[in-house]
Amino acid sequence: MSIVVAFTLGFVFSFIGSIPPGSLNLIVFQLGLNKQIEVAIRFTIAVAIVEYPYAWISVIFADMVTSSPVIIANMKLITAVAITIFAVITLLPAKQQASPLVQGFNKSGFRRGVVLSILNPQAIPFWIVATAYLKEKWSLTVSTAWELHAYLLGISLGTVALLLIFTYFAQKIVVRFGDPGKLKKIPGYMLLALGLYGFVDYFFLS
Repeated sequence: MSIVVAFTLGFVFSFIGSIPPGSLNLIVFQLGLNKQIEVAIRFTIAVAIVEYPYAWISVIFADMVTSSPVIIANMKLITAVAITIFAVITLLPAKQQASPLVQGFNKSGFRRGVVLSILNPQAIPFWIVATAYLKEKWSLTVSTAWELHAYLLGISLGTVALLLIFTYFAQKIVVRFGDPGKLKKIPGYMLLALGLYGFVDYFFLS
């Protein structure tokens, strides 16, 4: 029973935690608008794969991570740079995306998912806090290997479910409005805003 509880709590909190606009769900939404469903699915799989060890690190090495704030601080800057670059690439007109490197990266949902997921330091502190809360308020136990991996699997699948829903709704928008050219730019602008906020957070708010 504790295994089912661990899986369910991981799934639900991962799903809810992925709802606010962020670099990962904005990119998968962009892929949906561009009708790149296979790329979006590969991107989602990559995100889930990286999410698994990130959550594991949060559960097992919470004390070590929280005692090294310099790691998180530097990752914030790296993430801000990466997101800003991806935003600029997304907003560039197609004719300016002739670089084989850019084209290859855009077509590879898996590589893009791995890179952005690794450069997503918010995942570790989020799951440190979430796991502590679930242990305290919802009687989460991850003392056995089965409970731990059920919890981690729930986290990964919760992320997959939410990102696939984002892709589905993006597809619905395309069906409803035809080829929403202006709408396709919205995720790019939101990514750019997130990247710029990352710089502000690192240099002025941290």
